[in-house]
Amino acid sequence: MGRVTSCTDLLTWNGPEPHHRLSHELQWEGTYTELQLEASQQLKESIKTGRNHLIFAVCGAGKTEILFPAVQFALKQGKRVCIATPRTDVVLELYPRFQKVFPKTNLHALYGNAPIQQGFSQLVIATTHQLYRFENAFDVVIVDEADAFPYTYDRALQQAVIKVKRKDAPIVLVTATPSAQIVSQAKREKWGVSFIPRRYHGYPLPVPRFESLWSYDKKMQKGKIPSKLEEWTKARLRNKEPFLIFFPTIQLMQKATPLFQLLDNRIESVHAEDVERKSKVLQLRQEEVPGLLTTTILERGITIKNIQVAVVGAESKIFTSSALIQISGRVGRNAQFPKGDIVFFHHGITAEMDEARNEIIRLNKEGFGEESK
Repeated sequence: MGRVTSCTDLLTWNGPEPHHRLSHELQWEGTYTELQLEASQQLKESIKTGRNHLIFAVCGAGKTEILFPAVQFALKQGKRVCIATPRTDVVLELYPRFQKVFPKTNLHALYGNAPIQQGFSQLVIATTHQLYRFENAFDVVIVDEADAFPYTYDRALQQAVIKVKRKDAPIVLVTATPSAQIVSQAKREKWGVSFIPRRYHGYPLPVPRFESLWSYDKKMQKGKIPSKLEEWTKARLRNKEPFLIFFPTIQLMQKATPLFQLLDNRIESVHAEDVERKSKVLQLRQEEVPGLLTTTILERGITIKNIQVAVVGAESKIFTSSALIQISGRVGRNAQFPKGDIVFFHHGITAEMDEARNEIIRLNKEGFGEESK
């Protein structure tokens, strides 16, 4: 948005209300599981009655598809809808999907350095930072990945969600890893709640395995990839399986990148400030690069067929249990490839690692009972 100071003029519209179309076609030919259908109907009912709603659904449960009928219902009621998310990558993932299923609806995607978009948009997909642009503007506000950094740690962003909604507009929180605070608030304020412990394709969540990788940082500083990590990467290259390798810091990742490029010179790295991040992720999706090294910036909001995932330094503080659950959730999302490898390479197992693994096992038991054993 550029620099804004206390002496910057901010303008708000006080003219007549823009005209809202009531005809909005939903072109989606998929089918819902029983749990998805139930959640979709519950969400629609909450929007109808102006009640806040929490969708707690495991990674790969089909949360986006659950939103489609509820969004169409709101639009056809003449309501203006905002889908906000803390991460630019999630906006870039959601925008084409909503464009495809709402082909006749004017839809805007707002994020840092987004292109200028024309006309009045009744459906807006935006990063939470972009909500500073609006006030009292939306009849429904959906916060996707509501537990993600920086939204959960930034009171100003949370306040922005309140500021953009009209007085009695409901807020919908969507997440695979709700914080205890979110769960407590939903219970205390009697929100609508939908829980989906099972992926749409009917397979359990891949459970991460732990592999020790002692002194991995020192070895990379000396110009060597630790042997276990090198073998894992070579196996992915041999099998032509796309992969993501998560690093705890940009510095370590940048040190490692040329080492991995000796294995395959097409391997790239991405981080939050990388101006080519969007195109690199697209190249991975289109199988133009075999894999990406990344920071936690790609822990959520990215779906790639048959992706295999490794975490280097899983013991690092940056890898909280929710981050590790989200990272694990990148694997096995596609119905054609419902399984895959998720490995936590570590220099000592932490409580966060154990908590992430135990929660994934618990959710599988919730969704499958005896079948998950």
